[in-house]
Amino acid sequence: MSDDRLPQLRKVGRVTQLMVEGRPFLVLGGELGNSSASDPAEFGAMYAKLRRMHLNTILLPVYWDRIEPEEGSYDFSLVQAAIEAAREQDLRIVLLWFGTWKNSMSCYAPGWVKRDTARFERVRVRSGEAQEIVSPLSAAALQADIRAFSELMRWLKDFDGAWQTVLMVQVENEIGMIPEPRDHSESAEAAYAAAVPPALLSPLVRRELGPEVTALWRQAGGQTEGTWGEVFGADARGEEIFTAWQFAVYTEAVAAAGKREYALPLFVNAALIRPGYEPGRYPSGGPLPHLIELWRAAAPSLDMLCPDIYFPNFGEWAGRYVRGENPLFIPEMAPSARAAGNAVYAIGQLGALGVAPFAIETTDKEPLIADCYRLLEGISALILECQQKGTVIALSPQVGFDWNVPDRPERGELAGIVFEATFERSGMDAGPQNTVLPTLGVGRWEAPAGTPCGAAMVLQTAPEEFILLGMGAVVTFSPADGQGRIGIEQAQQGRFDPEGRWHGGRWLNGDETHQGRHIDLRGDHWQAQRVRLYRYS
Repeated sequence: MSDDRLPQLRKVGRVTQLMVEGRPFLVLGGELGNSSASDPAEFGAMYAKLRRMHLNTILLPVYWDRIEPEEGSYDFSLVQAAIEAAREQDLRIVLLWFGTWKNSMSCYAPGWVKRDTARFERVRVRSGEAQEIVSPLSAAALQADIRAFSELMRWLKDFDGAWQTVLMVQVENEIGMIPEPRDHSESAEAAYAAAVPPALLSPLVRRELGPEVTALWRQAGGQTEGTWGEVFGADARGEEIFTAWQFAVYTEAVAAAGKREYALPLFVNAALIRPGYEPGRYPSGGPLPHLIELWRAAAPSLDMLCPDIYFPNFGEWAGRYVRGENPLFIPEMAPSARAAGNAVYAIGQLGALGVAPFAIETTDKEPLIADCYRLLEGISALILECQQKGTVIALSPQVGFDWNVPDRPERGELAGIVFEATFERSGMDAGPQNTVLPTLGVGRWEAPAGTPCGAAMVLQTAPEEFILLGMGAVVTFSPADGQGRIGIEQAQQGRFDPEGRWHGGRWLNGDETHQGRHIDLRGDHWQAQRVRLYRYS
């Protein structure tokens, strides 16, 4: 099969999109809980439920310890069962390689790797204590991971190349160093005391590694040669640069080897940073926003770097990944009451190629997510077209890390019109906190009662015609140039069927539009209206 027929990321107009069978594809996804892909007996009922929720893609782990329980002996039966079950439900898959690292730790490495700490060197903290983390300086671990990932990709091409059930693959999972900013193993100490490699220095001198890394280098004296401590400083922030480079170089070797076997899009994901945390207190050196350019320089085989967003300030974190040529994909996000609204914002405002709430098979927010995905499923072709043209915006409450929501409307401009949205405060009882994710340490990820849970998307379909979709929002209009006023000529409630055809329902030119003053998307369900606006004075 030629590479141009494979799933791939392609720049189309203003955005980069995922192309599947030659057409843009919007990932309406969900990620399974870490252990949910380990029992094939559960696949049938679980996948059927997810299809009823209007998902089109499942993100699920591939466990290194399951596919290579004995060194050099591979068993892909579990992966095969997952793919076959997805085909039965007409679902696509994104595979997550739980290889050397998962959530920083090496908990999914095979037992023969875990037990042989002489061959597979461990990370050590300053005191010399070994951690449950294989060192990125371990040449033996790197070669073992390369062999396993290459075997997976080779098998995947043979088994699924004609079907293309699997669209993308994540390499490792939430890479990062913790509880200190860098490794102090014997190999790492030697590497840290050596000269910074030209492969990093050259783009650094050319100012290609982003403002944060460049500023750190300048603060350390702007040297063009020297050890890591000399070039980037010997504090925690400088040590994180060393860590990032080692992780990225390791991941690049794994990704490049896998891509030679089967050239699917590859990406990595990042665990994010709590406010005020310094390197070492979070998974340091991972593909974080301030390290995006460094990772892209060190790991060109990766097609994108992605955030896992569990913090309330979703819009802020998602926006930080719309940087340079990095496409936006959210492979993991809190399955909170705000999940659907966050999905609409990422797709409509930030051009995301898709989203995936975590532990999707167990979330108690199934009705909200399913209702939103049902609407997005029918309108996805139009959304993708408008992404390309730049004729879509989305408005969402800008929630803070502390769940504080500014008491102001959100505004966006499209086609010379300012769209302004106000949002209903939810009265729902959010229920117990962190019931799905008790050990993540991300704080309160579930929206407390009173948090606005809706969002709105505006798509331009003709010079004065728009589709407005949303939940829990009221949208008003004004001319961007301040001249005259904007009125509603007509508004019709309706729906899109799964093939993208519009089915009109009630006409809403009376009380429902406040006599031509606004579009009303309030309520606890996702809805769409077809609207024609006009200017008058």
